[in-house]
Amino acid sequence: MTEIGNRSSRSRGGAKKGITIERIYTTPGVHPYDEVTWEKRDVVQQNWKTGETIFEQRGVEFPDFWSVNASTIVTTKYFRGALGTDQRETSLKQLIDRVVLTYVKAGKDHGYFGTEEDAEVFEHELTHALLHQVFSFNSPVWFNVGTKSPQQVSACFILSVDDSMDSILNWYKEEGKIFQGGSGAGLNLSRIRSSKELLSSGGTASGPVSFMRGADASAGTIKSGGATRRAAKMVVLDVDHPDIEEFVETKAREEDKIRALRDAGFDMDLGGKDIVSVQYQNANNSVRVTDEFMQAVEDGTEFGLRARLTGEVIETVDARDLFKKISQAAWECADPGLQYDDTINAWHTNPETGRITASNPCSEYMSLDNSSCNLASLNLLKFLRDDDTFDAATFQKVAELVITAMDISICFADFPTEPIGDTTRNYRQLGIGYANLGALLMATGHGYDSEGGRALAAAITSLLTGASYKRSAELAAVVGPYNGYARNADAHKRVMRKHQAANDNIKTLDAMDLSVHKLATKAWDDVIKLGEKHGYRNAQASVLAPTGTIGFMMDCDTTGIEPDFSLVKFKKLVGGGSMQIVNLTIPRALKKLGYQQEQIEAIVEYIADKGHVIDAPGLKPEHYEVFDTAMGARAIPPMGHVRMMAAVQPFLSGAISKTVNLPESATVEDIEMVYMEGWKLGLKALACYRDNCKVGQPLSDAKAKSEAKDEDKAVEKVIEYRPVRRRLPKRRTSQTTSFAVGGAEGYLTAGTYDDGQLGEIFLKFGKQGSTLAGVMDAFSIAVSIGLQYGVPLETFVEKFTNLRFEPAGLTDDPDVRMAQSIMDYVFRRLALDYLDFDTRSFIGIHTAAERARQVETGSFEEIATEGDDDIEDELQSLQQSAPVAKKVEPKQEKAEDRSVEVKSGAGAASARATSSDVHSSAELMEKFQGISADAPICMTCGTKMRPAGSCYVCEGCGSTSGCS
Repeated sequence: MTEIGNRSSRSRGGAKKGITIERIYTTPGVHPYDEVTWEKRDVVQQNWKTGETIFEQRGVEFPDFWSVNASTIVTTKYFRGALGTDQRETSLKQLIDRVVLTYVKAGKDHGYFGTEEDAEVFEHELTHALLHQVFSFNSPVWFNVGTKSPQQVSACFILSVDDSMDSILNWYKEEGKIFQGGSGAGLNLSRIRSSKELLSSGGTASGPVSFMRGADASAGTIKSGGATRRAAKMVVLDVDHPDIEEFVETKAREEDKIRALRDAGFDMDLGGKDIVSVQYQNANNSVRVTDEFMQAVEDGTEFGLRARLTGEVIETVDARDLFKKISQAAWECADPGLQYDDTINAWHTNPETGRITASNPCSEYMSLDNSSCNLASLNLLKFLRDDDTFDAATFQKVAELVITAMDISICFADFPTEPIGDTTRNYRQLGIGYANLGALLMATGHGYDSEGGRALAAAITSLLTGASYKRSAELAAVVGPYNGYARNADAHKRVMRKHQAANDNIKTLDAMDLSVHKLATKAWDDVIKLGEKHGYRNAQASVLAPTGTIGFMMDCDTTGIEPDFSLVKFKKLVGGGSMQIVNLTIPRALKKLGYQQEQIEAIVEYIADKGHVIDAPGLKPEHYEVFDTAMGARAIPPMGHVRMMAAVQPFLSGAISKTVNLPESATVEDIEMVYMEGWKLGLKALACYRDNCKVGQPLSDAKAKSEAKDEDKAVEKVIEYRPVRRRLPKRRTSQTTSFAVGGAEGYLTAGTYDDGQLGEIFLKFGKQGSTLAGVMDAFSIAVSIGLQYGVPLETFVEKFTNLRFEPAGLTDDPDVRMAQSIMDYVFRRLALDYLDFDTRSFIGIHTAAERARQVETGSFEEIATEGDDDIEDELQSLQQSAPVAKKVEPKQEKAEDRSVEVKSGAGAASARATSSDVHSSAELMEKFQGISADAPICMTCGTKMRPAGSCYVCEGCGSTSGCS
């Protein structure tokens, strides 16, 4: 794949050492931009709460297959230049060129490429991969590279602080500079003397918790000084620090204060005017635990707390009691998390330089103090072929291409402080990772919490890191190993062998993970051989980051290592407005599991209505696990998340940004179990979040809804609105349809108004005078009166289709071949006879002719009927094999007219209009579940955010709660 050395036959002007870049996607002589269709879009963004327009840029240029959300987020977040000026970027081409051409120039300047041809192939392949959403760099790259701003490319930083006032004040300063740039930082405070130790002057030290107050206030001030995201920080304290109990309880005590102030009438919501009076809210807290401590917890023995200067034990505590306090605090307020110190340092490639003592705010980057990490993530779903096999060979090639680009970025990058710059240039830490794992597992018929799902995830992660270190060794042969390699060579090679041994222990279960594992095994063999000869260019290669904003940029269904958030999603339309759609991987998964087209349509329609798969028509219970999600009726259990993390952890240089969610009913003992099992399974870090353990936004929402209801009641006392019955004329047109369901015969008579609108039905089923016939008569009268009082027919159709009872089975109707019950058939038939095409498409009901046309052409087209003058000509067809909408050009109407989306091939119940109070997938889940999601409101656009790794991300504008 890569040749290294002298290649005079290919070089201009003599032999030159460098690497050969292989073509993956591109064609010689054809630029990637010329292979796609471009279109102009208007990006207008509003805060839905206030109605204020917060961003507007018209006529921006994007490929036609990019979703509205992706183009909106890229335009608002990543386009540079002042709005309304010639300097403002207006096209995705400008953005990609700004970044890619900077990388190409740096690669040439620093001797990475063997020839000019290699540089051109590198440019085209990188452009193609970004253009087609195969991968993305982290946000700072898009913010800064190629601009006049400092070329900061890293999103993750680790600082250090010593036991001196100068160092502590410098910590405040350095952290502030990082926050100002929109990034986050973490550090360990354990070098600072405890409040139980003496100063040289004879007084008592303040202790690290005291100094945390100043740093927290600084972070809050910088956040509120104009930034649209929270300052992200991680504070770590060793478990043997004498102030550990005070540290553990800080945020839990503050949460008690929040509740008390809220009950007293103060505004304690996230972003509320009174929340600033509460301390320690701008950091994630973690306790750094050792094997010695965890073993003492298991054994129920004493554990010693040690003085910082002398190392002597100055106090002993009951290990189980301290562990209980840690878990109790996490149960109360989600802090602290745990970082497993011995495991972290057992996988450390640079122990001769120093120990790993801390992490970035999201806990995926763990390396030396005063260092940084550049991140990039691959979109796993882009490597799933049409035949549902994973293209492992292409995945490896792309990983090698991306890791090459990431290493080049360090050559020209700027850093917020000189020590961070020195460490990063000397150790060249990189963090390649992936997104869309949850969607990939679902699409291939793997349950997230299953042996098969974990085996595939492990094999993919092993191949990712193996390919990255293989390329790192190849780069070392060309441009040299990292500066700190020589003193750490033995340790680095030892860790590579540990990764290889873990790869050998993967137990493959099917052909898919077997093919990935074979390539991973070959890659690790190359890593060991090449590394022995050349060393390595990078001290670290891989992490699993949250991929919040860049996940939206790539149109990913799931972020990082997370499972799918929910089966029903919130989607924006090109022409404005929004729609509820069923996750597009579901039909693909059902087909993979062997379901027929009509079964798939019925199941998708059921999911659109219920939001889950429980009791879905025809779905086997053993397949439920494939569709388990992070939230909802079949939420993945906490240990399911832990087991997935454990499956991939041995193949990562760093760690995993992920929070294990527990239900509100979880106990302190449940959190203890999760933390203990995380240690036993070899995780490097773990955090828990129990639903509604924080005051924050959900209670405010409940209060607002309560007030709204009170206002509604007040209005109802003044004016009472009642529907008016519209009676049918004495003589009306009707038609009778005979039918058979599961061998049982019946008759359906439907009467209409003069305008053709349905106004009554009569069902004849069963022997005259029987109980069944009487029930059918009563049901017919009830539905008829409802229709006459204005209940829309589509409401009856939504409620009564998919009802399941006998008789059921085959029918004699070519348009409705299978029915779950009499009611299922009757209301499908009524929908076909009396609802227009668009409305039927929303609920997934089509004629046989329409389904046949879809199979032939790939999209549904409405059959124009006589006298129908009001046909909607603009449809958007959501293809099963693509995560974005394909636009069908309108025949007559203007492009800005109302757009309608239908789901191709799997029942268009996946596409239906959303209510006006729904603005994100999180709010859609609230609607299905009937309970508030415990997530903050975006301070930019007012949309409820959803989890992404160990932070939150906004689907409306791409803002995150701290992680890039």
